[in-house]
Amino acid sequence: MFCPSFYPHRETRTVAVSQRRRVSTTVPEPPVTTGRIHAVLDRVLDLAHADDARALLAGGRAGKIVLRVPEGSAFTEARERIDMIKHHLGPIEVGRIGLGAMGMSTAYSASERDDDESIRTIHRALDLGVTLLDTAEIYGPYVNEELVGRAIADRRDEVVLATKYGLVSHAGGGPGHVDSSPDNVRTAVEGSLRRLGTDHIDLLYQHRVDPRTPIEDTVGAAAELVKQGKVRYLGLSEAWLDTVRRAHAVHPIAAVQSEYSLWTRDQEAEMLPLLRELGVGLVAYSPLGRGFLTGVIRSYDDLADDDFRKTNPRFSRENFDRNLALADEVGVLAGEIGATPAQVALAWLLAQGDDIVPIPGTKKVSRLEENLAADTVELTPQHVQRLTNLAPPAGDHHEQSQMATIER
Repeated sequence: MFCPSFYPHRETRTVAVSQRRRVSTTVPEPPVTTGRIHAVLDRVLDLAHADDARALLAGGRAGKIVLRVPEGSAFTEARERIDMIKHHLGPIEVGRIGLGAMGMSTAYSASERDDDESIRTIHRALDLGVTLLDTAEIYGPYVNEELVGRAIADRRDEVVLATKYGLVSHAGGGPGHVDSSPDNVRTAVEGSLRRLGTDHIDLLYQHRVDPRTPIEDTVGAAAELVKQGKVRYLGLSEAWLDTVRRAHAVHPIAAVQSEYSLWTRDQEAEMLPLLRELGVGLVAYSPLGRGFLTGVIRSYDDLADDDFRKTNPRFSRENFDRNLALADEVGVLAGEIGATPAQVALAWLLAQGDDIVPIPGTKKVSRLEENLAADTVELTPQHVQRLTNLAPPAGDHHEQSQMATIER
């Protein structure tokens, strides 16, 4: 228990910090007022970006305050690096949990955008062993690549940098228009290189299959960029069996990105066996069901009006309560093993194979650290089976127009 007004004498209190670091703060000599103690602790919270603890102080309530110390804080020690367990995407070795950057710039509530905190989150991810960073030209559009570029400017060699083309037409159609014509591929990559501040992209995905352009033409153009040294490896996003085979015949595909989680499982019957046959990895986006599987979102009304999830069928009023009950089953198991629901959901994905890499997205250091702690969660075979047996959710995983762009 930690309630400031209960400690009138001079004592050193140790507050737990993530990654086993500890910070000590000294309570002033008596006589001391609650207001003075609050002022000291308020400064500690400023330094540690522990905004979620302010309500505790304001209400004078007892509770535990956990301080997560970001890079650049007055409390930060010499930069630590942690070696995360590695998974493989074809020939690419990466930390087995990556970071999706989309939500730092778009899709979720604009009022929550904070570029400085997002950059701190990316830096912290690299410190904790993340190597795969995922962005795309359509995110923003463009501004997410610029943000990632600023964040990695002096740490480029620590990153497997992935971006995507094909949802912006540079021939006049603009953002939201599917275009994977060879000329558009080349134009898109030049723009991404400029915004990311780099001379090469490590993993370049086609974002959505273009029904007007043969995949052989698209991959052929991207393969030329590999020969030129502008791209290292090629990937596809939300492509299906025939497209993957045809693309891989033109140039080796390192990874396919697709939505995969405890409650989006349509890759398991056919896609995963094909990828393993070809030696292609799977990058799992939305591995936490866009936040639903964390257990944090308890009501449709918790979502801001400009949050894109309000258009997602699984978050709709008619489906919300049923899906919340399913998500709460993950929370029950999490409580049994001393983890969070997010960690359990990610640990289940990690247990599906060392060729699968989830890329949970967040713009907060605290959520990042929670997600990455899944690297240390060990599920028993019984736990994995219990989670695998969960009933499917109600509703598609995208709204109708987006589902139309996904090959199945």
